[in-house]
Amino acid sequence: MSGLGDQLEAFSRTVDFEVFRPDLEKALAYSDGSKGGRSPFDPVLMFKILVIQTLNNLSDERTEYLINDRLSFMRFLGLGLSDRVPDAKTVWLCQKRLTQAGAIDGLFNRFDATLRNAGYLPMSGQILDATLVAAPKQRNTNAEKADLRAGRIPEDWQDKPAKLSHKDRHARWTLKFTKAKRQDDGTMPSSDLAIPFFGYKSHVSIDRKYRFIRKWKTTHAAASDGARLREGLLDKTNTASSVWADTAYRSKANEDFMEKQGFVSKVHRKKPHLKPMPRHIQKSNAGKSIIRSRVEHVFADQKSQTGLFVRTVGISRATMRIGLANIVYNMRRFLFLERLNASA
Repeated sequence: MSGLGDQLEAFSRTVDFEVFRPDLEKALAYSDGSKGGRSPFDPVLMFKILVIQTLNNLSDERTEYLINDRLSFMRFLGLGLSDRVPDAKTVWLCQKRLTQAGAIDGLFNRFDATLRNAGYLPMSGQILDATLVAAPKQRNTNAEKADLRAGRIPEDWQDKPAKLSHKDRHARWTLKFTKAKRQDDGTMPSSDLAIPFFGYKSHVSIDRKYRFIRKWKTTHAAASDGARLREGLLDKTNTASSVWADTAYRSKANEDFMEKQGFVSKVHRKKPHLKPMPRHIQKSNAGKSIIRSRVEHVFADQKSQTGLFVRTVGISRATMRIGLANIVYNMRRFLFLERLNASA
């Protein structure tokens, strides 16, 4: 397996998972065993299982099966053929406890500190963007949708706890706009496509130099991209002050906020209403796009390599899922950069 290139072996060799132990032990809060019972699984072992699950976009049941089935998974976890393997319920309970403890921010920051200690400081400015993350679609009536938008629990759900637990009250519908494709006869449609989308939105800020995710936030899919800029997405520790983003982030409030905070705006300018785009603004936006487009590689990696998808119900668990995906992306990026440095 080593000769064939085991990615998990590279994870074990490069990433020190023990740095997560203090946060994991605090969040999971296992008993000390004084009251008897079966001893709990090691917190770092459970976190490594969540890494496997995120890397391969697995359900809890599929995770349990593949750990028992794959030698590479068992080697990564330090398990032998006769060792007890956490079942699907144990994996689910681990995620639940971490979610309830709000541990994902601490875990993300813990690995970010590891990156900084390894010399990967946030440099050369930062790039902001957001991407939609799909969730299982909800089949609700118009009245139920109106209640959810108003922040109320529909009356029919209140006395049905089993139904309520399976209803996602935080995910929202939105429209995903995409460029129309050329037809078979060579003509182009007069308008672009608007595709209904249900789920959440992942907002990130990456550093331009190394392309690590440094700040992130999770919202419902219909949330505005631009407003998130003022909600903790900007990294003040970056060695440069420039901020790149697309036109969704261009507003007077954002420009004033960045100027007040000491950032230099490189945000794309919008086309004037009912007027052609001035030539100098076109050229300026084109130059900014060369840099800004790097953030698209992050989302492409997350969706193509790890199949980013929210299987859970509620924004708290969606935040946990997206946060884990961001940690795993940074781990994979760390492996890539370390491999480049070793071969240089």
